[in-house]
Amino acid sequence: MFSFWIFLSSGLFLGWSLGANDASNIFGTAVGTKMVKFRTAALISAVFVIIGAVSAGEGAAQTLNDLGSVNAPAGAFMVGLAAALSIYWMTLSKISVSTSQAIVGAIVGWNLYSGKPTDISLFSTIAGTWIFCPILSAILAVIIYQLARFIITRAKISLLKQDFYTRVGLILAGAFGAYALGANNIANVMGVFIPSNPLQPLTFPGGFRLTSEQVLFLLGALAIAVGIVTYSGNVMQTVGRNICLMSPLAAWVVVVAQSLVLFLFASKGLHLFLEEHGLPGIPLVPVSSSQAVIGAVIGIGLLKGGHGINWNLIRRIFIGWVATPVIAAAVCFISLFFLENVFNQTVYH
Repeated sequence: MFSFWIFLSSGLFLGWSLGANDASNIFGTAVGTKMVKFRTAALISAVFVIIGAVSAGEGAAQTLNDLGSVNAPAGAFMVGLAAALSIYWMTLSKISVSTSQAIVGAIVGWNLYSGKPTDISLFSTIAGTWIFCPILSAILAVIIYQLARFIITRAKISLLKQDFYTRVGLILAGAFGAYALGANNIANVMGVFIPSNPLQPLTFPGGFRLTSEQVLFLLGALAIAVGIVTYSGNVMQTVGRNICLMSPLAAWVVVVAQSLVLFLFASKGLHLFLEEHGLPGIPLVPVSSSQAVIGAVIGIGLLKGGHGINWNLIRRIFIGWVATPVIAAAVCFISLFFLENVFNQTVYH
């Protein structure tokens, strides 16, 4: 049991890295436009990311297990560490990258090292979301922005009330975004530890009960919350101010659009509802909140003519997206060799 806690440290580090990097996708535009203070944004994000992870994190986590069931704690440790290091290096460069891509790359690296086959069909589905996610987010952002402008124009709301409503809207959208981030991306942090999880269920006074998986998700969510509070400010400024200058209304639209995208790919209830009615279910896949928010920002920027978009920064972020899974896979593969042959750890069964 003690050794598991040591191995779990890489997942907690990955959670911290995710919080430091991906909180920008929840409140970056709000903080960048100075509509919400960073302290307020960090507190709301921390609380709701924990609620989302514990209550709705199961679906996307199962998808990652299907891609690669990392069946040894030492192997899970290295998968998490490889992904965390990749994210941390990008965060130091103030580039908002994809935690989902990092963990998928690391899992593929484990599959290659252990000789386990990678499900190409499932991998294609996950990789397809890396393209579809920002496009869907951009489309939703344009639709929501146009609808919001129409309502504001017809309602003839004063500027003072518009400012108040926008601030409240940003806070509510940020809370929903944090919930969706926890529900969707806790799979990236703790999913690889599920097959070797020795934790026991917890029962609280009043009959409230957490399963062993939910206990694991709670630990990961707490690590995400710490990352949000301690180190997310710099990346918030990158996403919120440097990609494209936006009005407070546009900032609200971006948060809502990316939150909806994350929620759609994490909702087990919606997935089952669509399948029960003969419709194709939205895959329960941990998608990139970074890609969703940047897609939404670009969508708003293009709607306004595209002149204010920082294409050089977009290019840097795109390179980061491409490099992240490759780096994570390579780091994981090489590190597994040293962990097994130098430190005599069993990295797969």
